[in-house]
Amino acid sequence: MSVPRARILDLMKAQCQLFSTTFNPDGIRTGNKILRERLKGPSVVSYYPRKMFTYRDFMTEFKNLDLFVENEEEADRLEHLAGVKARGKGAPKKKNAPPSANDKKR
Repeated sequence: MSVPRARILDLMKAQCQLFSTTFNPDGIRTGNKILRERLKGPSVVSYYPRKMFTYRDFMTEFKNLDLFVENEEEADRLEHLAGVKARGKGAPKKKNAPPSANDKKR
């Protein structure tokens, strides 16, 4: 003795309303499983420490006082780049003109 499909669907619909779930009798993939999950963004943001006051923030804040403060990290970076370029290991120069027909690869 089998139960008619319409009766089972009505029972499933009532069950879904009672337990606040999605009624999906055909089993179509809707993405509800992913949408029900907790958002990952806030936990990822809270994992990393907040960024502290940077050199650039300091300079913009006190620009009107005409203070001279050297950024050591930037000076070290520029010194390293100068050494690399002196050895011929620096980045190549960028082209200024748009590509011509001869420059295109075959």
